[in-house]
Amino acid sequence: MIKIRLINADQSETEVSGKPGDSLMKAAVDAGVSGIAADCGGTLTCATCHVYVDAAWADKLPAPIADESDMLDFAAAPVQPESRLSCQIVLTPELDGLVVKLPATQY
Repeated sequence: MIKIRLINADQSETEVSGKPGDSLMKAAVDAGVSGIAADCGGTLTCATCHVYVDAAWADKLPAPIADESDMLDFAAAPVQPESRLSCQIVLTPELDGLVVKLPATQY
């Protein structure tokens, strides 16, 4: 299992686990994380799974595809250079220990 540390907007932390090949969004939703709404279920048609990837991990992720970058324009929270959609982050063993911050809102 891949472990991910989620830092909530209030700075509290939640650790979730996911299987290799699953998305970060799926791991968070399966764990009941309230800070990731995932309204579209991971079909890349909303931006309610927006996260900020910790700078130390950003280079370990593939670059976002154009559709992800375009969808981030609809994110409710401010988009930053480290913004990603968690439905597009596929868990791999290299991401064990990944740290992401959750925005204050997804709406």
